[in-house]
Amino acid sequence: MHTEKATFGAGCFWGVEEIFRNLKGVLSTAVGYAGGAKDNPTYEDVCTDKTGHAEVVEVEFEPSKISYDELLDVFWSNHDPTTMNRQGPDVGTQYRSVIFYHSPEQEATALASKERVEKSGRFNRPVVTQVEPARKFWRAEEYHQRYLQKRGQSHCAV
Repeated sequence: MHTEKATFGAGCFWGVEEIFRNLKGVLSTAVGYAGGAKDNPTYEDVCTDKTGHAEVVEVEFEPSKISYDELLDVFWSNHDPTTMNRQGPDVGTQYRSVIFYHSPEQEATALASKERVEKSGRFNRPVVTQVEPARKFWRAEEYHQRYLQKRGQSHCAV
């Protein structure tokens, strides 16, 4: 079985994980931190908004069952990609909209997907989502993994 990884930042990782975890073809999800300068950051470190990390979800998926493009559609549909360093009440660079690609193919697909969203007229403000190469993924503390599922919730209450 061939699997790939995808990494997305779209605000608070609890809700983002729940959305991707339930998709057919997604084998596993993990929440964590990516894109920053500090090694082995903690939640408290990232919350200072000084490490440069984003709260992200790393998704392991089976491309024969769900494509990277389909994952991108879910990404675009479940957050506001026009708000810089913010999602709802959560503010800071750790909540930025970002796609971390794992291959040249993912980069091309992510950039094409972003361009389609920008041209679609779906959003009345510019899309600020960053598209960056995947760097080290730091798995978040265990209490953050499947946080909403453990509490019987399907989404974050805003």
